[in-house]
Amino acid sequence: MTRRKLNVEEQEARAKEFPAWSMVAGKLQREFLFEDFVEAFGFMSRVALIAESMDHHPDLHNVYNRVTLQLHTHDVGGISELDFELAARIDRLLGTSKS
Repeated sequence: MTRRKLNVEEQEARAKEFPAWSMVAGKLQREFLFEDFVEAFGFMSRVALIAESMDHHPDLHNVYNRVTLQLHTHDVGGISELDFELAARIDRLLGTSKS
């Protein structure tokens, strides 16, 4: 997948396909709430394995049972198709994808 920064119109069009995600400070973001820390940490570990397989590394933030993910492609300085692909895989992981 070619990595290039999407322009604002492209980002907005793609973001409509991901209603659980929001655009925050130039990043694609989603918050997750789990039963406890172990469940949250397990989720982060699964996301890390998926992200590594894509050579893509999200910003992960965890406080007890809450995980916040922020996606942006560091080497292009913004959001790329890679971020939306990772968002789709995360949604599928949790069974929240439309596909």
